[in-house]
Amino acid sequence: MSGLALALGGFAAMLGLIALRMPVGLSMLVVGAAGYTHLSGWNVFLAYMKTTPYHQFANYTLSVIPLFVLMGALAERSGLARDLFTAARSLVGHMRGGLAMAVIAACTVFGAVCGSSVATAATFGRAALPELRRYRYEMGFATATVAIGGVVALLIPPSVILVVYAIATEQNIAKLFKAALIPGLLGALSYCVVIALVARRRPEAAPALPRMGFRDARESFLRAWPALLVIVTVIGGIYAGAFTPTEAAAVGVVAMLAAGVAQGTLRLPDVKDALVQTAETSAMIFIILLGSEVFNAFLALSRLPDQAAQAVGSLGLPPYVVMLALMAFYVLLGAVMDELAMLLLTLPVFFPVVIALDFGMPAEEVAIWFGILVLTVVGIGLAAPPIGLNVFVVSAIARDVPIAATYRGVLPYIGMDLVRLCVLVAFPSISLWLVRLLS
Repeated sequence: MSGLALALGGFAAMLGLIALRMPVGLSMLVVGAAGYTHLSGWNVFLAYMKTTPYHQFANYTLSVIPLFVLMGALAERSGLARDLFTAARSLVGHMRGGLAMAVIAACTVFGAVCGSSVATAATFGRAALPELRRYRYEMGFATATVAIGGVVALLIPPSVILVVYAIATEQNIAKLFKAALIPGLLGALSYCVVIALVARRRPEAAPALPRMGFRDARESFLRAWPALLVIVTVIGGIYAGAFTPTEAAAVGVVAMLAAGVAQGTLRLPDVKDALVQTAETSAMIFIILLGSEVFNAFLALSRLPDQAAQAVGSLGLPPYVVMLALMAFYVLLGAVMDELAMLLLTLPVFFPVVIALDFGMPAEEVAIWFGILVLTVVGIGLAAPPIGLNVFVVSAIARDVPIAATYRGVLPYIGMDLVRLCVLVAFPSISLWLVRLLS
């Protein structure tokens, strides 16, 4: 059997194992080990495994993942999401659809502290849905807004999955964070536009709230200032070059812990729960990274990535046509696959293809731009049917709302995401402007 046929068979076997509910990381590890052994022999594979896991996980850069996860867990348990939501509501709650816009604004800020899309959706499912229900928002639209609010956290730095992309493609994490900021803020703004359009077309879906008094608004911002301070410290420090992303994550953990303790909202049991959650989440990510490493080594031996790059290059298609085709494939794949698995499974094949194309930019800028595009598509997959992990998370909280109603509610947001994706493909400078400015 040729290496190409073996690689394609490996993909099919791995997807079959995932369909049988085997964990994604273990599926990649099993298939990658079998393929590597078939191509190179058992002794060579054992020699590879003797050193690779240690060198991979002893990498200093990887420590940024558990640190950002811990910072998000502490933020969730300190009541930060509730304070941010109340502060955002004081600004825009009196507008039609303003409470939904407050959810998007609070998710954007919380995403800059948390870095996890699913955690953001779960947190605001508990913090915001009761308020949206109390003010008679259409619940399908309300749950859809919370689910899509979690997508904002995917691109707003620091994003855990953006760190995973940086590690998988050997890119600079700080530059990816800079590149993600403007597309992330553009996404939040586009979601607010969708809310305004829905509220105008169907006023009963998103009614206005009474205007909050000055004293109440001031108190809400006083409660939210620790979160804003942490964000300025972490993100501002990275952009200013004061510290690396890993150092910024450590500073963020200490600052978040200090803020929660000072406010009296973070107690010892909460800290213990946050540590346990961090260990579980980090272990899940690391086993996927290990499985991806072994599977990627198997693909490299099969020469599938090289042959795919050569095949695409021989077609003579314009680079932007190839990029649009890849994005269309990612949209379809994201609707049926977990975002982290989708990222790590496809990068070994697609990344060499993209880097080999001539977009009139240095290879490093192409890699950064491609990362932002991929994460934008991953965000669509987090909310799109039939999987939509964020939709499942929110539906588990709002059990009385049919999941079909939530899927109908996210369709306008997904439509806007597709428009934003096309804009980001057509104008790479949107993603690269801040990187070039601060380099």
